[in-house]
Amino acid sequence: MSTQTREIKSFLFSQYFSDGLRISMGLLLPAVVFAQLGLLQTGLTISLGAVCMSVIDNPGPVIHKRNAMLIGNALVFLVLIVTGYARFNLWILGTEVTVLSFIFSILIVFGNRAAAVGTAGLLAMVFVMDKDIARSEIWTHSLMVLAGGIWYMLMSLMFFGIRPYRAAQQALGENIRDIVEFLRVKADFYLPETNIDDNYRKLVSKQIMVSQHQDSVRELLFKSRQVVKESTNYSRMLVLTFVDLVDMFEQIMATHYDYGRIHEQFGETGILEDIGHLLHRMADELDNIGFAVLSNTTYRSAKRFSTDLEELKAKIDTLGVSGNTGSNLVLKKILINLRDLNQKIVDIYRYHKARTSKKPIDNPYQVEYDKFVAHQDFSLRLLLDNLTFKSTTFKFALRVSLVCLFGFIITKSSALLHFINAVTGRTVVFGQHSYWVLLTIIVIIKPAFSLSKQRNYQRLIGTIFGGAIGVGILNFVHNDTAQFVILAVLMVGAYSFIRINYGVGIVLMTPYVLILFRFLGLGHLNIAEERIIDTIIGSVIAFGANYLLFPTWESEQLKQSLHEVLTANANYLTKIAESITGIPVSTTEYKLARKEVYIKSANLSAAFERMTSEPKNKQHKSKDVHKFVVLNHILSSYIATIASGVTGRELHKTSGENLKMVKRSINILNDSAKKLGGVGVDFVGDKKLDGSEQRELTADEILLKDQLGFIHKISADIAKTADAFIS
Repeated sequence: MSTQTREIKSFLFSQYFSDGLRISMGLLLPAVVFAQLGLLQTGLTISLGAVCMSVIDNPGPVIHKRNAMLIGNALVFLVLIVTGYARFNLWILGTEVTVLSFIFSILIVFGNRAAAVGTAGLLAMVFVMDKDIARSEIWTHSLMVLAGGIWYMLMSLMFFGIRPYRAAQQALGENIRDIVEFLRVKADFYLPETNIDDNYRKLVSKQIMVSQHQDSVRELLFKSRQVVKESTNYSRMLVLTFVDLVDMFEQIMATHYDYGRIHEQFGETGILEDIGHLLHRMADELDNIGFAVLSNTTYRSAKRFSTDLEELKAKIDTLGVSGNTGSNLVLKKILINLRDLNQKIVDIYRYHKARTSKKPIDNPYQVEYDKFVAHQDFSLRLLLDNLTFKSTTFKFALRVSLVCLFGFIITKSSALLHFINAVTGRTVVFGQHSYWVLLTIIVIIKPAFSLSKQRNYQRLIGTIFGGAIGVGILNFVHNDTAQFVILAVLMVGAYSFIRINYGVGIVLMTPYVLILFRFLGLGHLNIAEERIIDTIIGSVIAFGANYLLFPTWESEQLKQSLHEVLTANANYLTKIAESITGIPVSTTEYKLARKEVYIKSANLSAAFERMTSEPKNKQHKSKDVHKFVVLNHILSSYIATIASGVTGRELHKTSGENLKMVKRSINILNDSAKKLGGVGVDFVGDKKLDGSEQRELTADEILLKDQLGFIHKISADIAKTADAFIS
């Protein structure tokens, strides 16, 4: 199968395309059914409720979806009633826009799903504020919208009830493919033509994606009792595959070494190229398994790499015998990691193959899954604590509130209409759908400047290109059936891409909206013109607000991300140190420390990427931050390298010098974290560090000493970089 064909099929089997189909069906069916009864307007009103609920229908446990949509329906209904009466007085309506925009925006403090509920409320307000509804029809209209919201909720829950594991399986398959990409970038470090610095940038970017998607899968699996508690092979396959996938990610991280040094030492032998090419072949095999998981098909032609690993071992042993390149302990360590990686691939394939077997899959892990998912705090205290200008969430909500008020005033201003007419030199019918201005503001404006900037460009360019496509379709395709089919296809495409590529989603959404208005008898050229003008106005307002109104720059928030990742690494290293000193460390404790490092590292890398999209004069010491990000990745990778060998080894018998090296590294990380405003990590094994007997080191201890020495060096480099950032 060609790469292009694989990509297309992967998209069609993905959760994004499934979401697009589900959302489109939820929105289209009421309109189509009622149109057949001669009640198109009623169908469209019901579909409006479905539109609001589709915003809340994000990936996650079914129980969370249900609760959020129940709250969302009640909130939307209340907003419709209030707005229906408020629209008869501009002053009251303007006050409502200001107050509700603030309230619904600050809900982001309770997490992304709560923020989606707030967005649904804002959409309900925006959609009805310009609608010509008589007082006597307000309740009837609101009840029809509520019926649409309930219809969508029931339809969505029915989908997940029929195939309860499908969403988790799709997310798991996509996460496997993320790790495949990460492994390929990692493999490139061993190839001579690779620029190591450039490859680090790629690696950091891929690590963000892996961590974010793993968090989504973790929530889908571990917060769903049906998956964790059931003993079916299908549920066990999902859980065991994910557990091994996280361990595999650590194995890939653990294949990290001083690449510059090993290229100098072994570059001419060709052994590093053999390692790189073998890793690429392993990535291809894992990609095949990932596609099988994603598509729910059976992968039969599984490859085994035992022969390749034996050949690699023979070459490494030959290098050790010749002695021309010095010690080959590093290569032996890489070989061990490759064997572990191969075993994980075999295990994941075995789980996938056994999912349909009658014989139960054994679960070798005793992991407390509940501890691995974040539990959202919904207390009133959390909200009250954020009602201060020190809170970025408060500043964001206030910004949205004031910008929506400004946008409302602009759309109701006759002066703007005269200005547009003067600029265009023609009479523009403006204001019939002026809610598009507020809609543009709501979807564009985000807490971070870089995200708003990206959304702004994508919305503006997507609307212009999509408008041109829509006008072309309406000018050249005159058959109603053909137009409806095109509308349905564009709709599915728009809602499939909206979460993975917002720009493409808008390009597809704009023409389907224009076709929809054509079915409503509202023309197309003037509607396209008005939509583009409203989008430009909304984009300009949103962009200006993010730059001028209570701006939040990433460099102002970086201290927290920096000290959090240092504390996480210090805690991770402490777990290794406790194992070395003989203190029992449970699998759950170790994996929780590892998870925290990956999440905090991804958060830091994402914050740095956002900072690079901000104005140059707002990028405070970006070179130091970039250096910190790379050093942090190297540090966590080296800790993972040591951690991968902790289980089953008597490291508590290692030398006192190694133990002292661990303590010095922990102290350096703690000191740097405290300078950045964080807290240190207590190491309960302090008293045991100096009591180890002095003796001759074994080969493993020599390698461990080199690795700990490198960790100490990297920790010191991180401390210097942190000091440079603070100064």
